[in-house]
Amino acid sequence: MNHQIIDDHRTTLSAEDLAALRENLHEQLLFRREQLHQLSTPAADRADALRDRGAASQTEVRVKLAASARMVLTDVEAALARMDRGSYGLCHLCRGPIDRARLSIVPQARYCGRCQQVREGGR
Repeated sequence: MNHQIIDDHRTTLSAEDLAALRENLHEQLLFRREQLHQLSTPAADRADALRDRGAASQTEVRVKLAASARMVLTDVEAALARMDRGSYGLCHLCRGPIDRARLSIVPQARYCGRCQQVREGGR
């Protein structure tokens, strides 16, 4: 496995940092897969629930939760792939390092804090 160590005044990702981040990403991967499985598994009483007034809103919530879980799962898988390629921790826009503190909070982050703010400001 190729582990890139990013070194500057803000960020140093050691082998231990990368191992901890990989473990966190793997846990998220398992959680999201299980979440998607649970959301796609029909409940035993789903037919009864459909008769309830709230069934439509429950279905809408499940659809939105599943879409969100798929999006996060895709991001987590992409982060693990970047780790395998040795490009993990580099911003997709400026190619600068993503701060270690940011990665510890959002290990699947694709952008440094500055570039993320620019992206969000453009919405």
